[in-house]
Amino acid sequence: MTKRALILGISGQDGAYLAHLLHRKGYVLHGSSRRAGPESYANLERLGLRDRVTIHSVDLGVSASLRALLSEAAPDEIYHLAGQSSVGVSFAQPEETFASIAGSTQRLLEELRLAKSGARVFNVASSECYGQCDVPADERTAFRPRSPYAAARASAFYTASVYRESYGMFVATGIVANHESPLRGRQFVTRKIVQAAVRAANGENASLDLGNITVKRDWGWAPEFVEAFWRVLQSDRPQDYNIATGETNALADFVQEIYAAAGLDWQKYVKTDNSLVRPSEFEATRIDASKIKRELGWEARYKMRDVARLLIRRERDGGLGPFAGELEI
Repeated sequence: MTKRALILGISGQDGAYLAHLLHRKGYVLHGSSRRAGPESYANLERLGLRDRVTIHSVDLGVSASLRALLSEAAPDEIYHLAGQSSVGVSFAQPEETFASIAGSTQRLLEELRLAKSGARVFNVASSECYGQCDVPADERTAFRPRSPYAAARASAFYTASVYRESYGMFVATGIVANHESPLRGRQFVTRKIVQAAVRAANGENASLDLGNITVKRDWGWAPEFVEAFWRVLQSDRPQDYNIATGETNALADFVQEIYAAAGLDWQKYVKTDNSLVRPSEFEATRIDASKIKRELGWEARYKMRDVARLLIRRERDGGLGPFAGELEI
C-alpha cells in the first residue's frame, strides 16, 4: 500500500529535501506551514514539488488545528521538523523558540496518543544539545545545552522519550549536526559566508564580519541527511540516533574552503567582530555517528570541504544541481 507522510515544517530546507526524497519513493505527501503562501512554497517550487504536496496552513500551538491536520492527512509517518531553528535568533526570541519546538512536540504526541494513532514519528533534535564535547558524543552522552535553542531541542527530546517509553509509541529522535545546502535560510552564517564570497569573486565590495571563527562544528550536506531521517522510521524499533559526518572543523577552516572554492583568499575579506559572539558560546562539537552506520547502514559521504565546494558551485550557477546520490565533487 502507498504510504502517507506528513512533514511538519515542510517549507524549510530539510522539509523540502525530505519531500523530494519521499516523492521519489512514492509517498502521498502532506505538509504544514504556519503561513501557507508564496514564501512558504519557495523551496518546494525550486525542487519542482509544489503540485506534488498537499499544503496545510496550521498553527502547531493550537491543539484543535493540529487535531484537524492529523485527521485529514491520516499519516503513516510524521516528520516533525517545525520550529524556530536558528541558535542566534533563539537568544533574542527564547519564549517563541521554546514554544515552537518543545511545546509543539508535546502537543503533537499528546494528540497522537489520544487518537490512538499508530503513526511513526521522527523528531528532530540538534547536536547543539550536547554543548562542549571534549570527546565525541554518542547517544548516551549527557546533554549540556548552552542556548535557548539547544535547551528547547533537549526538552523535546526528553518529551519524545517519555511518550515512547510510557505509551509504547513509535517516536524516534535524530540528533542532527549542522547540515547545509542552497536552500539554507539567509539568517544562517554559512549562507552569509557563501553569498559574500560569491559577491567578492564578482568584483563587488563584499567584506564580511563574523563572530568567533575558532568554534568547531560538524558540517554535512542536507540532501543526504534527510535520507537518514527516513531510515530511522524504517527500523524495527524506535531509537535515537546521531546524524553527523563525524568530522569536526573550525569555522575559520570552513570560511577558508568556501573562499578558496571561489578563487579567493578569505583573509582579505573577513574580519572578526566581538559584538557578534553569542552568549555562552562553546568551543567544539564532536559527534560519534557510528550507531546509525552500524544499525541502519547510513553514513555521510560529503564532509566539510565537499560541502564548501558544493555551496559555491550552486550559488554561482544559480541552481540546485543534482541531488546527493548524483553529485560529483
